[in-house]
Amino acid sequence: LHIGIGGIATYPKNSELRRAAADVPDDRLLLETDAPWLSPQPVRGRRNEPGFVAYVAERIALERGVSVRELAAMTTRNARALFDLR
Repeated sequence: LHIGIGGIATYPKNSELRRAAADVPDDRLLLETDAPWLSPQPVRGRRNEPGFVAYVAERIALERGVSVRELAAMTTRNARALFDLR
């Protein structure tokens, strides 16, 4: 089981989701865009696109107390393992 966190984690009222994201084991966390829907808060109301996943990464890294670089490495490693990407 992997847990994917998308743009709604950046919405102000979704503190429970952010707390849950902080508790997902490191080897099970993924980030997603929900494209073309549910854009992250900084671009809410616009058509979502894959590049906006950076906003999700920033927010979840903050919640987990790690750098964005660390979170990106972790979630990239997880996606590669899950989808058998080399």
